[in-house]
Order: sequence, then structure tokens, then C-alpha cells
Amino acid sequence: MTQTQLEPSAPKPADNSPHGVRKWTDYFTFNTDHKVIAVQYLVTTFIFYCIGGVLADLVRTELRTPSPDFVSPELYNGLFTLHATIMIFLWIVPAGAGFANFLIPLMIGAKDMAFPRLNALAFWIVPPGGILLIASLIVGDAPDAGWTSYPPLSLVTGKVGEAIWIMSVLLLGTSSILGAINFLVTMIKMRTPGMTFNKMPLFCWAMLATSALVLISTPVLAGALILLSFDLIAGTAFFNPTGGGDPVVYQHMFWFYSHPAVYIMILPFFGVISEVIPVHSRKPIFGYQAIAYSSLAISFLGLIVWAHHMFTSGIPDWLRMFFMIATMIIAVPTGIKIFSWLATMWGGKIRLNSAMLFAMGFVGTFVIGGISGVMLASVPFDIHVHDTYFVVAHLHYVLFGGAVLGIFAGYYHWFPKITGKMLNEFWGKLHFVLTIVGMNMTFLPMHKLGLMGMNRRIAQYDPQFTDLNQICTYGSYILAVSTFPFIINVIWSWMFGEKAGDNPWKALTLEWMTTSPPAIENFEGQPVLRTGPYDYGMEQEETDTAIADRETAVAANP
Repeated sequence: MTQTQLEPSAPKPADNSPHGVRKWTDYFTFNTDHKVIAVQYLVTTFIFYCIGGVLADLVRTELRTPSPDFVSPELYNGLFTLHATIMIFLWIVPAGAGFANFLIPLMIGAKDMAFPRLNALAFWIVPPGGILLIASLIVGDAPDAGWTSYPPLSLVTGKVGEAIWIMSVLLLGTSSILGAINFLVTMIKMRTPGMTFNKMPLFCWAMLATSALVLISTPVLAGALILLSFDLIAGTAFFNPTGGGDPVVYQHMFWFYSHPAVYIMILPFFGVISEVIPVHSRKPIFGYQAIAYSSLAISFLGLIVWAHHMFTSGIPDWLRMFFMIATMIIAVPTGIKIFSWLATMWGGKIRLNSAMLFAMGFVGTFVIGGISGVMLASVPFDIHVHDTYFVVAHLHYVLFGGAVLGIFAGYYHWFPKITGKMLNEFWGKLHFVLTIVGMNMTFLPMHKLGLMGMNRRIAQYDPQFTDLNQICTYGSYILAVSTFPFIINVIWSWMFGEKAGDNPWKALTLEWMTTSPPAIENFEGQPVLRTGPYDYGMEQEETDTAIADRETAVAANP
């Protein structure tokens, strides 16, 4: 799929809308260039990641001792509610949209997204949603019913904070829907000639599956939250048992979105890892079609496993059996990806740079989260550890060890293309080491805490859990420190870093076949495909010729 030449395109009439970067202030405007929007997403979501991390450290500081002596129990509830909501809806989900915004048009040879103004609107919905959440903490009425916001608890806590939480999540869900529409239409209708679906990069396949999940499941969450707001504000009884409502119905509606949301968060970074590993292993991806179609299988199966979160809610035994089996089956397409990545690395010429280290860390830690997920799929075991720290450990190995490490792998891999500068490898490797040590020190002991019976979402616990909680707390501090090398690296490299060149990794996907950073309309002409996206070591002479032709074409069209 290497671009070997650029066919000239017809000139377009001038468009007076703000599009493309001409000065640094363009990143703070309503700009319709997909690359500008991508940077806006990635920077904004990282800021929210830092805020969510501060809240997590406050939670862990409280849990360093058995008694609630750092913050009040009410504030503790608000802190972990906001931490979870920010990390899910303001960090991982929109970070995936950020990478998709930058990469999809470039990878398929398009000039921009299908709906540029809708794309910009999708981003500019995100900051108000985040500001609302943080404002609730500042005014002293943060939502404190957990990120699940189960009734009847959410109906008897602070009404203002809960209403703010509902409005924020509705805004962020709207942003996800608008983005998903754009991604799907762009990939279906705007691929460069010759790029069939079976020639698309695997990141595009991952976003295809993710966007379908978003469009199917997110409206169900919106419906649940609107009905919950009626119960909260208007006094209706859709979910309020005192008025004849059924809170279990809310759980079904909530988890119909929120378990697929796990795959909405992880699938884009499955795609990222599928791009990083073959490039830095210098080998063709093993099982291209298996990885591509397994994304679709995960998307489908993700819609029929939601009630494994409800094994203790009183659902019938036959229904628990169905969801137990379906949850175990979804491990199969995930396992296909894991084995394909390992087979790709096997025998490859691996470059242990920062991007590859985070990709390898992703594979290892996600496997741990996957194994504990299969354990939780078993009804007897799930009943034993339900609402304990074993579930917290599983969640964080999947979402931090998976999605967050995938985000950083993407940052290190595509930073040269986004900025035209190389990140510093010393700071990158320091960032990796501190992240891996801090993550395992924070979340690994939680498995034992859960098996010992420590409940989650409490500020006061039995003194027998003190030692393990202190280890988790000190690990969270290391995680906090790990962020600083990354921040220093990004700022310094963007301003003073070594120039990257157009294709520093010698990759074959189309985003590397234009300038770094890309021109306003990505390509001077129409990209032409010649080799596959992962044909490393195959027909090497032809591949080298293709890269040389690309360099000649770029030189002729600066």
C-alpha cells in the first residue's frame, strides 16, 4: 500500500472557512482540518488525564490508612466518581477519537474527513462536558453515586451534582456519536482508488468496529440518563422503587452501553498496536484478516455480554448462564489478536524504542486483565468477588494496562508525523519504566485485596488490609511521577527536537507517504497504492523502489 506516485488533482475553489494550521493560534479555533482537530483532542484529553490522575492520587492517599482521616467520606465518594468519569469519558474514549481523526484520512488517502464542520463540533462539545464535571467539585456538590450512578442511590444524593453528571455524560456521548458517523462515512466512501476493505490498515478496521458499537449502544445510555434525570428532577418513577420503578432496568440500559464501552475504549488501541508492532518488528503482520475480522467479532459479541455485571442483581439463573458463556466466548477473538501480535514479533528484527516498549507492555498487561476477565465471567467466582478490589484490579489492567499504554504507544509512534520532530528516547524509556513499575505496584496487590474480601468504593476498611493498600498508594505516586518525563519530552521535542523526516520508521502505510507534518490537504495529488500495508521483507527490492519513488514525488511537489 505504499504510495509510489502522486497523480495531480484538479484545483478546488477557495474555501474561506478556517482550515489547516497557518499559525499556532489555529489550534485554539474552530478549525475544520482533521489534523488540527486531532491535536486538539489529544492535548485536551491528556490534560483531563492529568486531572483524573490527581483525583486518583487523592483517593489512594485516603486509602493509605484504614480510617477516613484525609478527606471526608462524602468527598471521597465524589473524588472516585469524578476520577472514573473523567478517565473514561474525557481521556480514553476521546483520545481514541483523536488518533482516528489524525490517521483515518491519511491512511485511506483522503483529503479530510467526510464532514469537517461536524468533526470540529464533535471536539468542541468535549471541553464543556469536562468543565461541567470539574465545576461540580469546585462548587462543593460533586456527584457521588459512582460512575455507574445506580438508582436509588443516585436519587438520594446531591441532586445538583447528579444533574451535572448526567448533562456532562450526555454531552460527551453526543460527541462520540458525531465522531462515529464521520469515521464510518469517511472510511466507506472516501478511500483512495484501489484501496479495498481488505487493503485498509488494521487501525481503520478497529475504528470501523468501534464506530459501529458507538452508534448502536450510546443512544441506549442516553435514554437511560434522560429517564434518570426525570426521576431526579421531575419526580417520576422510572427507576425509583418507592414509586413502583425498577432500578434493575436502569442497570440493563446502563450496561448495554457501558460494557461495549470497554471495547469502545480498547478497540482503537488494538488498532494502534497492530500498526506499531509490525513496523518496529520489520515483519509482515501475522494473520491480517484474522485480526481485522476479530475486531468485528468483538464488536458484535460486545453487545450481548452486558449482564455479566449483574450476576448478583437477581437475574434468572438461565440468563446468568447465557451471559457467562457469551463472556467467555468473547475472549476468543481477543486471543486471536494476542497470538497474532506475538507471532509477528517472533523472529522479527525488533527495535526496542519507546513506541515498541509501550506496545509490548500493552500486550503483557492486557493479557493479565484478560485472564482475570475470564475468571470474572464465571458466575460462582464473580459472586464471590463482586464489588471487591479484584474487580478494580481487573478493570485497571484492561483500561490502564491496555488502553493507556496503547495511547502512549501511539503518541511515541506518530509524534514524528504529527509534529515533524522526534521524541527523545531516554525520556521515553524512563517514562515506560516508571509507568510499568507504578502500574503493577498500584493494581497487582488489588487482586489479593479483593480475594481477601475488601470492598471497593469505601473510605474505611479493616486494618488487615493496610499493608497492601499502602503498597498500592505508593505505586500510584510513582504513576503520577511517570507523567513528568512524558510532558518534558513532548514540550522540549516539539520545540527543539531533532527533525524526523517524512518516514523515520520506514513504514508502508499511507500516512508516512506525505510530509511531516502533513500538508493542509494531506497529499499534493492522488495517492497510488503498490504494496500492502505490512509487506516488510516481502519483495524488498520492489518496496525499496516504491519508497524511492515516493521520495522523488515529494521532492517534485514540495
